[in-house]
Amino acid sequence: MTSPALAGADAAASALPASGPRTPTAELRQALPLVTVRDLSVAYDTTTVLDGVDLDLFPGEMVALLGASGSGKSTLMRSLTGFAPISAGSVRVAGHDVTNLARGELRTLRSDVGQVFQQFNLIPRLSVLTNVLTGALHGAGPINMIGGFSNAHRRRALELLDRVGIAHKAGAPARSLSGGQQQRVAIARALMQQPKVILADEPVASLDPKLADSVLDLLREIATDDGIPVLVSLHVLPLALAHSDRIIGLRHGRMLVAGATSQLDAAALSPLYDDDEEHDDDAH
Repeated sequence: MTSPALAGADAAASALPASGPRTPTAELRQALPLVTVRDLSVAYDTTTVLDGVDLDLFPGEMVALLGASGSGKSTLMRSLTGFAPISAGSVRVAGHDVTNLARGELRTLRSDVGQVFQQFNLIPRLSVLTNVLTGALHGAGPINMIGGFSNAHRRRALELLDRVGIAHKAGAPARSLSGGQQQRVAIARALMQQPKVILADEPVASLDPKLADSVLDLLREIATDDGIPVLVSLHVLPLALAHSDRIIGLRHGRMLVAGATSQLDAAALSPLYDDDEEHDDDAH
């Protein structure tokens, strides 16, 4: 029986442009990677969640992270910002050696990494504009003490809302927006940080297919136009085939697949989902 994650994958692959990804891997690799992971292992007590993982993220590319529940996707995301314990190996993100950062340095690292989550993590009662402005808190300095933001910050927040297509909702409370609109606010908030890397953990899991496509189109546009690498964790294989430049596949904590999206298909990716045994790694 075909896994739901693989359903429609062949059709999605055949629908990709003949010219391949919009940001060719060969060109991207002329630049230095902004994320470098080598032989990464993460363990909680006696349970190994990641084992010997390697990863590079280059400017301008969108990389899909695939795997069944319990494969270690969320743990890999957390390891890039120091939220998961690194048992072995090395992790460098935007010039930071994550394996050797002091607590104060971790805050700087996390300000360089924009994050987009499945549950949006907005403050429902606050306006859309204010939610976006919270992305500037790290760099706002003493202004935080009086709870205000500069005119420059407000102009930038409005520009970002216009970029993601919802400037007309700037004064509305976040709770009044649809799921797709809230995710666009979350993306604008991440951009407000002026991040060097974006991590998107299941950003479209709660959206319908049309909205999922539009959000992933937006993330890939940001990667391409701004030169910001985007690592996006997904469950649905056709979305990964349609929207990414490369695909990384994890199974039981080990890297099983790594390659350009244009060179992969359902057969190559099916080992990621070829059994029914799933273990939830959300606790890690």
